[in-house]
Amino acid sequence: MHVIVVGAGIVGVCTAYYLRQLGHEVTVLERRGGAAQETSFGNAGVIAPGYVTPWAAPGMPRKVLSYLFSTEAPVLFRPTANPALWRWLLRWLGECRLARYRVNKARMQRLAFYSRDELRSLSASKGIRFEHTQGYLQLFRTERDLAMNAPARAMLDEAGVPYQLLDSQACRQLEPGLNESTPLQGGLYLPEDEAGNCPMFARSLRTIAEENGVAFSFNRHVQRILIEGDRATGVIVDDRPVHADAIVIAAACDSVPLLNKVGVRVPIYPIKGYSATVQLEPSAVGPRHALMDEAYKTALTPFSNRMRIAGTAEIGDHNLDLRDAALRTLLRVANDWFPGVGRYSEAQFWVGARPMLPDGPPLLGRTRHRGLFLNLGHGSTGWAMACGSGRILADLISDRDPEISLEGLTIERYR
Repeated sequence: MHVIVVGAGIVGVCTAYYLRQLGHEVTVLERRGGAAQETSFGNAGVIAPGYVTPWAAPGMPRKVLSYLFSTEAPVLFRPTANPALWRWLLRWLGECRLARYRVNKARMQRLAFYSRDELRSLSASKGIRFEHTQGYLQLFRTERDLAMNAPARAMLDEAGVPYQLLDSQACRQLEPGLNESTPLQGGLYLPEDEAGNCPMFARSLRTIAEENGVAFSFNRHVQRILIEGDRATGVIVDDRPVHADAIVIAAACDSVPLLNKVGVRVPIYPIKGYSATVQLEPSAVGPRHALMDEAYKTALTPFSNRMRIAGTAEIGDHNLDLRDAALRTLLRVANDWFPGVGRYSEAQFWVGARPMLPDGPPLLGRTRHRGLFLNLGHGSTGWAMACGSGRILADLISDRDPEISLEGLTIERYR
């Protein structure tokens, strides 16, 4: 069977690899010049199934409103007249109730734990190195931050996920480089969560997939999905048809207009996010584990001799330009915890659009058109879910039962 995968981010590359492993002829079409050059490029690098959580959570609407007139904040709302924004926000607000949060988080964690196991197996069997670190520590500056984490800890208890609730002293023993002057009430340590360099992994897996026969075609613009009767038969690429037996749409936010043209509506909205990569000084004591500042929703991740600082979310701004206030927020958080450890004045910045669904879990599997499949809407957790999502799509296309339940992970939940 010939399968076209649209998109060569981490999700698309993993999908192509697993499809080829099951014997399919695979073509990957990507509008950029290489793999993992957009949303996958500058992410936090965190692979944390224990932490994976919907953005729609109790308390989030109030938090967004509290930052409405702030220039430096972890979440910024920029209202526009775009009807798609307001439809998305209304759905998102409905998912911020505790009952819905618990359902959505459980769905996301089911996929994330499965994906982590697939990632471990794949990287071990293929010898893929990607600047891996073990352990994940959430930092709580205030008692309120700690209290707001209580529902997440309750779900960890229910799922039997190991964690340690640490006081400030234990946090600093785990991370000796933490600044003593920055307020710290405590932390939540997830020893089985991890982190790694997403684009490095994607490039290595792309090479392996190519050696196994996957065809990657870059700088190609997919304009339209071809539908004949009730079946998808191919795509139009740069004004020319390319036919296939099955098509997987894994193009993040670019998936929306393609799917709209064939009557498949997905409520994805682009949420703008930023990251900074800082060279560490040779003798500096930087982070040993992936960290999350819960107050600013900013991640600090060690990559060999560098540190990735990722965070902030802008709702309503489609322009992918670097906003000075957002960059200052990232560097402020890094300086709060690790002053002087890096060359902050020489930081390399990135901005991208996260493909966010209002409830949180991605969309996997079949559509109403035979042969047309979805692997999209992972938001900020694409790296944590990519291997599992790719394996699931390959199983479905091969008429095999996935190893985990797809309840709540398909487009049926929006019908």
